Amino acid sequence: MRSFHFPGRSPVYATKAVAATSHPLASAAALDVMKRGGNAVDATIAAAAVLAVVEHPMTGIGGDCFALLAKPGAAPIALNASGRAPAAATAERYAGFGLKSIPMQSPHAVTVPGAIDGWATLLADHGTMSFADLLAPAIEYARGGFPVAPRVSVDWAGAVGKLKAHAGAAKNLLVDGTRAPRVGERFAMPALARTLEAIARDGRDGFYRGEVAADIVATLNALGGVHTLDDFARQSSSYVTPISVAYKGVELYELPPNNHGIVALILLKMLTRLGKLSDDPAAPERYHVMIEAARLAYAMRDAFVADPAMAEVDVAHMLADATIDNLVARIDRTKRTPDLGPVPRPTGSDTIYLSVIDPNGMAVSFINSLFSDFGSGICAEKSGVTLHNRGQGFVLDPKHPNCIAPGKRPMHTLVPALTLRDGQPDMAFGVMGAAFQPMGHVYVVTNMEDYGLDPQEALDCPRVFFEGEEVQVEDSLAMASRERLAAYGHTVGLRPLPWGGGQIVRFDRTNGCLVAASDARKDGCAIGF
Repeated sequence: MRSFHFPGRSPVYATKAVAATSHPLASAAALDVMKRGGNAVDATIAAAAVLAVVEHPMTGIGGDCFALLAKPGAAPIALNASGRAPAAATAERYAGFGLKSIPMQSPHAVTVPGAIDGWATLLADHGTMSFADLLAPAIEYARGGFPVAPRVSVDWAGAVGKLKAHAGAAKNLLVDGTRAPRVGERFAMPALARTLEAIARDGRDGFYRGEVAADIVATLNALGGVHTLDDFARQSSSYVTPISVAYKGVELYELPPNNHGIVALILLKMLTRLGKLSDDPAAPERYHVMIEAARLAYAMRDAFVADPAMAEVDVAHMLADATIDNLVARIDRTKRTPDLGPVPRPTGSDTIYLSVIDPNGMAVSFINSLFSDFGSGICAEKSGVTLHNRGQGFVLDPKHPNCIAPGKRPMHTLVPALTLRDGQPDMAFGVMGAAFQPMGHVYVVTNMEDYGLDPQEALDCPRVFFEGEEVQVEDSLAMASRERLAAYGHTVGLRPLPWGGGQIVRFDRTNGCLVAASDARKDGCAIGF
């Protein structure tokens, strides 16, 4: 339990339902839905739609989503709603454009957005309410305006130059086309409100067919994109079998590739062999070993993770005991190893997260994102849809399994997570921050299982991660720990903004209640009833 002498948050305890999101208006929308009889899926969609308005730098209907569902007495369900490349997208074509990689602020970074198809699929298969009911709060905030929250204002202000570069973005996302809204300033998105109304009325077709799709395609084509209306009409989500590993008392479930949740599983298997790394969760020796393990786990991701429908992705090899042993043997607990060597090969071969538990015991772990702040920076002027930059997850090397191809899904950084304990749903959680996310999952699980932290403490603990050759630390990490990391041989830098945010909802089966936590790195909150 935290010391009450210092500022901080306590976990939220409730008996019937809890929701944790990165914005209070979204948490309130989720709880309202469940109070009106909706379930966790209904609440998730309502909250995601609100976040697509009020936390627009991070998320939107022009992005992608993934979900994990845990229903009492049933195996976890996983939905992959990542967007697919246009039918005309080939490495050869982009080479003809003179591209060696895919630029963020270009139409080529925009795959067909998958979020709305994902929402529609979840609602049809597992929800109980209509889009009209669930999107009403988001439509109200988009049409009438909402006061801009502090962290949202910081993210917005940092992207002004990006938004000014595109006329539709400047018109729809900046005050007078020149500046970001300030903290507490009311900001409206009338074009986005009309698009949400079309989805509320026509469902999935309100986005992927008709005027909205035509506006998005025309916007991208005018910038040199190769998208067509058929690409939008064909977009589809898919249910996939989640993958998992055991760690101490829990089983961690992640989405399989093209998602990079497998990185968290590789890391946990490595840490099982390495053992508890320190007595203090914020000790430099713990961070050193975790960074070295993460460098190897992410190298495995970069070598192998791709769309399994269009490339061979050997998940069994990535999680094999021999592979994990090979990786662990390369870690030096006393110093940084500059060159960790090639990854073992098989023989022959930024974002919102929310979590909800409803009165019936269903837990939803859900993530929806534009990838970078405001995605590609491209906003369709008439429909107000800000488009993500997920196409940057592809490479343009035809020999690589993650090379772009027609209808292919890119390597994806969005990762919701679930844990089971003794075969029962235990926790739905996620931690934001692009590539950081699997590392965030490992921090949460080990903070709780190795150090006995409660859900809020597990989120609050200082975070350390690498960007290229630099190890970036949060300002909350003690100076002595930073100096010790440097002594291990790491180049240490201060992270300008903290690593992501996070949300946790958990079953406390001992006391017969629910527990929720929300990361103070964002504006959000956990609430329950």
